[in-house]
Amino acid sequence: MNSTERRMLDMLKKGRDHYGVVAVKAEFEAEGTRPDELLRLLELAWRADLKFALKIGGCEAVTDLHASKLYGADYIIAPMVETPYALSKFIDASSKVYGAARDGTDMLFNLETDTTLANLDAMLPVANGEIDGIVFGRVDFTLSRGLARGAVNDRSITDAVLRVAHACANRNLDLVVGGSVSIEAASALREIRQVRLDRFETRKVVFDGAAAESADFEAGIANAVAFELAWLQNKRDYYRAIADEDLARIRMMEERATVAKRKHLASVAA
Repeated sequence: MNSTERRMLDMLKKGRDHYGVVAVKAEFEAEGTRPDELLRLLELAWRADLKFALKIGGCEAVTDLHASKLYGADYIIAPMVETPYALSKFIDASSKVYGAARDGTDMLFNLETDTTLANLDAMLPVANGEIDGIVFGRVDFTLSRGLARGAVNDRSITDAVLRVAHACANRNLDLVVGGSVSIEAASALREIRQVRLDRFETRKVVFDGAAAESADFEAGIANAVAFELAWLQNKRDYYRAIADEDLARIRMMEERATVAKRKHLASVAA
């Protein structure tokens, strides 16, 4: 591990011990996590004794599910599941890859559009006994209503999450809240927690729901933001090093090509 990764590991351990951090998260979907990035994140999670959450590319992304099983994901999240049929496709795909036992892996689907919310009552019977929880993606949900991203903590959005929280409580499904989870989200998270909130997440860090009520909530979010910034910086430096590793040979080959071209032109002219 390099020095940045050691700092990141310290942040995760601090989050685990003091701020209610329970997992780290990667995405094959919008974030487009590459295999080498995933392995670095998995090592950090393993060394910090944290679980690993992975958002796959779609409801029937079988290759992603095979990868999640190979890498050992604890939570799998399927995005853009908007209808009972799409949910059934996710259930079928996950059963195909994992079988009935699932090896202790929880299956969740993302509720991130107004369409999904409208179809939720029809989707819940499909989920019964097959799905472990719902992840409410507040940013995409807000945008799906034609609202600006900054409206993510508005009353109407919190009311929508509360509706899902009641449904999860009645069906004994985990509720995870994500989407621009920042210090400003504290009030909404605490209100949701009164109904049901098992976990909440930033882009890369997953907290136990009880952390929303902690006096250290702001410090926990600051620690998660620092981790994510370090992650991006480490990613930048990693790919920059790869991009630069052949610079000396490129220069040498360019010089050889120039000399060879010059000699060729001279021979043609002669």
